[in-house]
Amino acid sequence: MKRKIPKQVLILGMISFFTDFASEMLYPVVPLFLTSVLGASMAVVGLIEGVAEVTASLLKGYFGALSDKLRKRAVFVKIGYTLSAIVKPLPGFFPFIGTVVTSRTLDRVGKGIRTAPRDALLAANADKTNRGAIFGFHRSMDTLGAVVGPLIALLVLYLSGDNYRLVFYFAIIPSVGAIYFAFRAKESAAVKAKTKKYNFGEFWRTAPRAYKKLLVLIAVFSIANSSDVFLILKLKSISSDFTAILGYVFFNVIYALFSYPAGILSDKFSKRIIFGAGLIIFSLVYAGFSFADNLVIVFILFTLYGFYSAATDGISKAWISDFVEDENRATAIGLYNSVTGLGILVGSSLAGVMWDSFSSAVPFTFSAVVSFVIGIIILTDRKE
Repeated sequence: MKRKIPKQVLILGMISFFTDFASEMLYPVVPLFLTSVLGASMAVVGLIEGVAEVTASLLKGYFGALSDKLRKRAVFVKIGYTLSAIVKPLPGFFPFIGTVVTSRTLDRVGKGIRTAPRDALLAANADKTNRGAIFGFHRSMDTLGAVVGPLIALLVLYLSGDNYRLVFYFAIIPSVGAIYFAFRAKESAAVKAKTKKYNFGEFWRTAPRAYKKLLVLIAVFSIANSSDVFLILKLKSISSDFTAILGYVFFNVIYALFSYPAGILSDKFSKRIIFGAGLIIFSLVYAGFSFADNLVIVFILFTLYGFYSAATDGISKAWISDFVEDENRATAIGLYNSVTGLGILVGSSLAGVMWDSFSSAVPFTFSAVVSFVIGIIILTDRKE
């Protein structure tokens, strides 16, 4: 068994910490900036988030396969994180809806370039006995940045009198830290070995049945898993911009605290059980958001949402990594990300339209029903 946290995993964790420090300064601010300052509708917010995420997801598939073919991971990590760092502050300098679209899209291009190769590096530094823990640790570091970032954003907004543009400028600082650690990432010994050069067609034909089944189920769930900005905007509708961001910070605290323990539990018991339970929790959260109208209920729901994220995000990739060998692992993870991204595009766009056309209760109820069904299917299927 490999030691719990290898050096390269620590480095990848630091990259993600600083990147999410910068990204999450902006993530809860962007929808507020769009709706309060630029006058965008909920449908526009949903469309922007959907386009941004699908861009990243499609590229994750392409660059995952390219990483396997070139037998390189670290170079994609360096390029992807650097690109994202450069484009983040653009809306602060050019406050237009088009600039937000450009910035979000290019930021997601960077994410698309780096994500599958990075996850393959993480998997290469683990084995089946500690893979959940490794991915859980990485999600904890990533999410810790998502705690610090919004807190700094709140401080900047408070001291500047709600100057949203200033938050974009401050995001440059942690981005420099992300670039520094990105250039310390190194290839694993496994990826240097000769690998087969799969294309997606060949990979899908030879992929394990368990991988295919999981991918189909997660794809369906992704349609119900719309962008988190809708949770933030729901909280804003009940209280204020400040409380909305604070709620998002609170969610990330829970997420960061429980990701590593959830990963350890998935190694000890079953990734299927932990992941399936996470989807049931997601269903309960979204059912609650469909009628929530006070802060106490909403913060309880954000707590549960943190449990859901800890039980699913890193564990899904660790679970997929168990199904495939290192030689085509980036392809497997990249294809997973591409499929889920397409689902999120549909889900975010649909959620925005349903919110504008009916009420917030409609998209939340839809998500609750779909996720509950998928969760039950996974929990009752004992063939991992």
